[in-house]
Amino acid sequence: MGEGQHHHRPTLKQQNKSFKSKHATKSSLKDAAKGRVARQSPKAIVSSNTAAQARLNRKNNAKQQQLKKRNALVSATRVFNGVDGAPRIVAVIPLSEDVNVHTIVSALAESLDVSTDGFVEGGLWKMRADRFKTSLQFINVPYRHIYAALDACKVADYVVFALSTTVEVDGWGDTLLRTLQAQGLPDVVTVVSPDSSIDVKTRPGIIKSLLSFIQYFVPIQSRVFDLESSSDRLNALRALSEGKPADVRWREGRSWVLGEHLAWSEDTLQVTGVVRGTSMSPNRLVHIPNFGDFQISKIMSAPLTRHSKSNHPSMDVEPVNLAEPDASSADSLVSCNDPDDMANEQTWPTEEEMNGAPGDDDGEYSLPEAKSGTTPKVVKRIPKGMSEYQASWIVDESDDEDDEGDDDEKEDEEMETTGAEEEEEMVDMQMDEDNDMETDARRGVTFQDLDHEEESKQLQSWRNREREEENDLSFPDELDTPQDVSAQTRFQRFRGMRSFRTSPWDPFENLPRDYARIFQFEDYKRTERNIRRRAEQENTVVEPGTRVTVYINGVPEDAVKCSPLTLFSLLQHEHKVSVLNFTVQRNTEYDGSVRSKDPLILCVGPRRLNVNPIYSQHTRGGGKGANNVHKFERFFRHGITAVATTYGPVVFGKQPCVLLRETSDSQAPHLVAMGTFLNPDTTRVIAKRVILTGHPFKVHKKTATVRYMFFNSDDIHYFKPIQLHTKHGRVGHIRESLGTHGYFKAHFDGPINQMDTVCMSLYKRVYPKWATIWKGPIVGEEPSDTMEE
Repeated sequence: MGEGQHHHRPTLKQQNKSFKSKHATKSSLKDAAKGRVARQSPKAIVSSNTAAQARLNRKNNAKQQQLKKRNALVSATRVFNGVDGAPRIVAVIPLSEDVNVHTIVSALAESLDVSTDGFVEGGLWKMRADRFKTSLQFINVPYRHIYAALDACKVADYVVFALSTTVEVDGWGDTLLRTLQAQGLPDVVTVVSPDSSIDVKTRPGIIKSLLSFIQYFVPIQSRVFDLESSSDRLNALRALSEGKPADVRWREGRSWVLGEHLAWSEDTLQVTGVVRGTSMSPNRLVHIPNFGDFQISKIMSAPLTRHSKSNHPSMDVEPVNLAEPDASSADSLVSCNDPDDMANEQTWPTEEEMNGAPGDDDGEYSLPEAKSGTTPKVVKRIPKGMSEYQASWIVDESDDEDDEGDDDEKEDEEMETTGAEEEEEMVDMQMDEDNDMETDARRGVTFQDLDHEEESKQLQSWRNREREEENDLSFPDELDTPQDVSAQTRFQRFRGMRSFRTSPWDPFENLPRDYARIFQFEDYKRTERNIRRRAEQENTVVEPGTRVTVYINGVPEDAVKCSPLTLFSLLQHEHKVSVLNFTVQRNTEYDGSVRSKDPLILCVGPRRLNVNPIYSQHTRGGGKGANNVHKFERFFRHGITAVATTYGPVVFGKQPCVLLRETSDSQAPHLVAMGTFLNPDTTRVIAKRVILTGHPFKVHKKTATVRYMFFNSDDIHYFKPIQLHTKHGRVGHIRESLGTHGYFKAHFDGPINQMDTVCMSLYKRVYPKWATIWKGPIVGEEPSDTMEE
């Protein structure tokens, strides 16, 4: 080396870290172990075996669930497979005026190169889809035929909503979608009518907008098929031809038939179609929309004619009698009872009862006999002729009055039962009243009876004053007492109640004649379970998927004009009439006034009924409350859940319901409300409340002179036992009548304000009207501009 050559010191050389053991290879670890093997603990062995077993169990369970779902899908779709398989029912409903049903069906058939020969506008058309090994049966519903659309969706496996790329959905289409949403929809496929005039760049934006629209009514929709595209046509047809149709909840446990061919002879209608849903029994009644319930005479097989591949014509298969009704178990067409007037004959009181029992000096009041082993705290004075139950409506003045011992309120003591005690009490009351009169005289408020002209003048000035809106909402049942009619005559069917929530009310008291005609259930839920169990165990039935001809007795000839006709099998007892209660809510888009007993169309299950429902408050939690008494609502308002009550055929299951109101256009009704069937409770008491109001004319501490509630002394004595209350929360009772114009003195549980209003609540039980089958326009007819009479 030369002297000038430079060298680094050895300490500056880089030294890399040794290879970490956790990243060592298997061979290096094996060499380091030198043949030694670590012994595994027993707990680690158990945990590893348990984990492996759990992993194997999860894998096995997943495989079993997958196999179970696959078998269920094959079993559910087996009815649609094969040459003789039942066709999938597809309801095609246009939502815009420019959408043509024939164009929609032709676009779907074009993807399979199938001709649309024999297509019927507003009827049925069947197409064989060999590519998917099934067949489709289209129900072609014309535009603005709302009742045909409702009936088609009740029996359909799929619903095709046809939208337009240029015309928006109008109010009719919006009402139809809301009604179908409330009724219950099967699987929905949304398509756009083919239109080559729309630009290719604009079309995706329109499709996206239409998808957003249809998702408002059918949230599970993920795609809108554009029938202008050949791939979308095939995908839409695949959605209709593959898989299992969704189950509509209200159709569970029921069978139905879509009439492919109809014939009528000698008062018997022959309906040919395929049995859907569950098995059909000839012992059960069937319902035809717009016509009513009928009996089945027999069910015959109706196999399709098979054409031979050779030149020889095929032989028709003779129909076979599949089932006939059993006379001992077949349902009757009797829907209501025949009242026996002799059994309900009125029993009039005897002469002794009218004159009073011996020992009563005045013949007006008598003391009730004490029950054995009891000592009543307070003894009530019961008017002669009243039962113990009727006496429970009478309010005892002493129960709610304050007895703190003021000098001018000594009369607030409890009633005594002996004659001496009654006489002493009357003397004390008279002395207290004299003291009140003296006090009023010292204060210059001596009562003065006004003449008729002045009385009428002050009454009109008081009634014509403007009522505040908040008071009207707090007391919606206020009613002015008529001047020309006695209050006891005008409100003779009303009664007072100590407590609306807890006071008893006999549900079988003073029932109308219609209640003698209806049926009631001892246990509705248990009856439903037994009926459904017996239906599953019945032997004489026709299995679903069988093509049959059902012979129905007593059907009018006009039923043949219906195209298509739907047939629903009813459960046992569903023809019997009872009291039906539905929980309903107002349609937010309908702003019209809805009053109790307004005529409406009730759509529940396969039925449509003309009803005049009455509305009542829905108890929190849906229970009956302490006494099953519910307040009557004069108007059905927005934002509340009410109970609509009507007479009608019995319904089993949680059936959805829709309330429609007819308009001048018979095919464009208003959707008023939607809801669900609650129960057929005949003991539900719907009480109508009337509040009579009075003005505290003069006030002295807890005592007030009230006017304008009554206009004669007889009415005051008649309504004296009923409790009073004020808008500010005071409670009191009538003391005595003053003068001849209906003034009276009332005593309250606290000081009363002269600006307050004195109220008296009266209650009367109300009942609905009888329902009838809605006879609407024939399905095949054009919509008219006049309302159906």
